[in-house]
Amino acid sequence: MNDSAKQFLPKLALFTAALIWGSSFFIVKNAVDVFPPNILLGIRFTIGCLLLALIFCKKLKQITWQYIWQGGILGILLFTAYCTQTIGITDTTPGKNAFLTAAYCVLVPFLFWITERRRPDIYNFSAAFLCLAGIGLVSLDSDFSIRFGDAMTLVGAFFYAAHIIAVARFSKGKDPVLLTIIQFGMSAVCAWVLGLCTESFPPTVTTDAVLGVAYLAVFATGVALLLQNVGQKYADPTAAAILLSLESVFGVVFSIIFYDETVTLKLGAGFLLIFAAVILSETKLSFLRKKDPVTAANPSGPKAGQ
Repeated sequence: MNDSAKQFLPKLALFTAALIWGSSFFIVKNAVDVFPPNILLGIRFTIGCLLLALIFCKKLKQITWQYIWQGGILGILLFTAYCTQTIGITDTTPGKNAFLTAAYCVLVPFLFWITERRRPDIYNFSAAFLCLAGIGLVSLDSDFSIRFGDAMTLVGAFFYAAHIIAVARFSKGKDPVLLTIIQFGMSAVCAWVLGLCTESFPPTVTTDAVLGVAYLAVFATGVALLLQNVGQKYADPTAAAILLSLESVFGVVFSIIFYDETVTLKLGAGFLLIFAAVILSETKLSFLRKKDPVTAANPSGPKAGQ
């Protein structure tokens, strides 16, 4: 493989992951019209866990008790993030859900400040200001109230950020694939317990709903995560951050095309501010400083996407 291919293929993997995750928002929106949120997540995480376990079955013998309890904690956080985000999308549009979820990127440095005493820099504070302004434009009504779905999506963004902090602490010296399998397994258990206790299976299931869940489980959960892991391993960190942040943009594009979402001037301005905040927080504008060394803005870990 020549040098140009080595540079291009990891970026293609990350771009494809962002495209898949972006496409998943309107599919989740359609799926929750049939499946209750937790039962949907139970199916999705079960299939995702089994798929990765099957692909990487030779690695399973490396699992230790430390993998289990640390992966279990990560799984609880991951489930909480997905659960609140999925409940949120029942009362908002896919595009708004995508961009409000992206706020987790801006939250991570501030949670690190609390847990690791690592003070955010001027880029992080600036990104937080832009993000808050964008969230206000996207979610606040004329009377400054926020609808339930948008509020739950923001709660989900917080737990995605908390999950990344936990991944940074627990993933040192661990195989990320094994940790992901255990996380998916724990998330599936949490979803099934909560779903079976509080929700009911739909009396009828359409073919489109089944295909949608299959897409979410196989591509948006398993395949996209593998693409992200491969891409981030070999791609420039700044390029990786920018490519993965396109998830929210794709979320709006697919929502406009397939969900007939209308983007007003106010909503578009909010999306633009949130996207600018994510880019600023993730890259610290290092792509404008060609002679500076490139550093990653956030710790690596499973992407908090749909």
